[in-house]
Amino acid sequence: MGSTAIQIPNRLPLLLTNEGVLLPGSSVRFSVETSRNIQLVKSRLLRGTSVKSTIIGVIPNTRDPDSESDELPHLHRIGTAGIAVQVVGSNWPKPHYTLLITGLCRFQIVEVLKEKPYPVAEVEQLDRLDQYTNGIGELSDLSQQFYKYAVQLVEMLDISVPVVAKLRNLLDSLPKETLPDILAAIIRTSTNEKLQILDAVGLEERFKKTIPLLVRQIEGLKLLQKTRKSKPNDDKRIVAIRPFRRNNQVPGRALYLDTVEEEDDDDDGDDIIMLEKKIKNTNMPEQAMKVCIKEIKRLKKMPQSMPEFALTRNYLELMVELPWNKNTTDRLDLHAARVLLDSDHYAMQKLKQRVLEYLAVRQLKNNLKGPILCFVGPPGVGKTSVGRSIAKTLGREFYRIALGGVCDQSDIRGHRRTYVGSMPGRIINGLRTVGVNNPVFLLDEVDKLGKSLQGDPAAALLEVLDPEQNHSFTDHYLNVSFDLSQVIFIATANTTATIPPALLDRMELIQVPGYIQEEKIEISHRHLIPKQLELHGLTPQQIQIPKEATEGIISRYTREAGVRSLERKIGAICRAVAVKVAESQHKAANSSGTHVSEKEGKERVGEETKSESINDATDLAFPPEMPIVIDRHALKDILGPPIYEMEDIDGGSQQRQPGGEVDPGEKQRPGLELHSSTSPNHRCSHGYGTLMTAGQLIAAVTIGAHSGSF
Repeated sequence: MGSTAIQIPNRLPLLLTNEGVLLPGSSVRFSVETSRNIQLVKSRLLRGTSVKSTIIGVIPNTRDPDSESDELPHLHRIGTAGIAVQVVGSNWPKPHYTLLITGLCRFQIVEVLKEKPYPVAEVEQLDRLDQYTNGIGELSDLSQQFYKYAVQLVEMLDISVPVVAKLRNLLDSLPKETLPDILAAIIRTSTNEKLQILDAVGLEERFKKTIPLLVRQIEGLKLLQKTRKSKPNDDKRIVAIRPFRRNNQVPGRALYLDTVEEEDDDDDGDDIIMLEKKIKNTNMPEQAMKVCIKEIKRLKKMPQSMPEFALTRNYLELMVELPWNKNTTDRLDLHAARVLLDSDHYAMQKLKQRVLEYLAVRQLKNNLKGPILCFVGPPGVGKTSVGRSIAKTLGREFYRIALGGVCDQSDIRGHRRTYVGSMPGRIINGLRTVGVNNPVFLLDEVDKLGKSLQGDPAAALLEVLDPEQNHSFTDHYLNVSFDLSQVIFIATANTTATIPPALLDRMELIQVPGYIQEEKIEISHRHLIPKQLELHGLTPQQIQIPKEATEGIISRYTREAGVRSLERKIGAICRAVAVKVAESQHKAANSSGTHVSEKEGKERVGEETKSESINDATDLAFPPEMPIVIDRHALKDILGPPIYEMEDIDGGSQQRQPGGEVDPGEKQRPGLELHSSTSPNHRCSHGYGTLMTAGQLIAAVTIGAHSGSF
């Protein structure tokens, strides 16, 4: 190493910092946020074209004023000339720069030449190693003593660590006169101790101030070794080299020795190493592995203060968490699947048959692609719950994606990572949540997708729902292909009129018609009534809803294709009964001294409560007998007067007359029944011509008729 090659200019721009101390031979990162320092970076470092322009003077223990109008503070008399090897700028959370500076030599300020826009001073170089000679008295002894302690310290570390091995080589290759500054920058020392070493211009004084620091570090390591003798495997890992952190300061890149016991669990360096191990252990495709390795190399070289550091780290964590080759094993027992589907849902034979067909084919062929189904039917018929039951039957994970009102194609494909706040799409996020690559995805309300300036999500779904393309689905955030061919996609819709033809062509349509009255009664007693009893804390010993009452609710209070309104009506009945039950229990607990009077009162009204129905609020004084049976009178008291009446065309009877039919549209959409009649032909008795009305609605009769009577 030619020491005479270090020659700094006589005039140097000054970087004022209060964050740390730069010693010759060490590298430290400094955050530049104040106005003078920012002007120094912009005018000197960013616009300079020569190596000389990158040499600046670093003045420690001096805080740069926040405003240019403030006077320059008292400067520390000794500084370090350094070369800026890296400049990184950022606008978040406010404009600032991060400088990586390597120290060259000491200098002394002779005179400050100017203070604005950044200070410039005339300096005198202090370190001239060619003036020292080897083997002169006490200086040579101090040098040998320092070298001995330095070697002893390094040998206590784990030599397999690359940084430790490099440090051991430096001890033999560098001149011993340069070692005090380098070792003082590495070991754990305070800012005041570093300032004392910086101010030690004489080499002898520098050795004398550094040797006690080495001895203190060695004694601390020996004491730590004694306390950890129970763990011999960890003897070589007692000390780790990590960035030294100070509160409210940007972490410096100078390396400090510290014990593993004092390391933070969330140390970024350790996290990056662990993340790299996870990437190598993840069985992801070759293309994705190459991208991850490239990004982890960029992450290691990236300063932590950059916003892109967090974005890259989040991206790599997502790549590790994705289930590239994790899947669940399908349950292929047809008999068990049929029993499970029948117990969860009544009717829906076409849906059940389609699931059983898929299971049968899976038994014959293992690598079968997942089907893409679309359940089309009116609201409330159980399309969503059937999708959940299918996942339960197959033994797969279930994930629901609500598409109603979605008008941004990024919800499907994700955002590109160039945008702030970018995220993966709902498909990739769903796979990350379930943790397997063969779940059941329910695309709910696919007919209610929107369209906006942000794109058409229905067009983005074309790749997802195409069996010939979804084996290489590319999310904008991932930017690598992911295999969706094993996913079972189930879309739900109320109508196919609003679904684009191209998207409709990629799905297998299965019509889900509305329920007839007999099916609703069976569904009520199998599923709805037990569910509502459990939700309201009631038991069959407290309330009974016979089939006649259920039929009355269906025909007089709800007219819909599904059973949602029916379930709400049953819930209203359960709440009314819950009030009666709660009040009866309260009165039974607080009226132990009034049993006789209550018994007489019950006998007085025994005839009125014989039907065990719920009457008006005046009956609350007398606890009802259990179970409470819901009859026609109870329905009227709880739900009010009937909303609908079963009437024919003539409006007189509640029974349909022969020849009347219900419009088939009733089975597909909620609303009133539309009746038609096949009455005999009629002839107008007045006017000209005749009017035939067979098989048409009454409303249509008056449109083409002349004035007259039938």
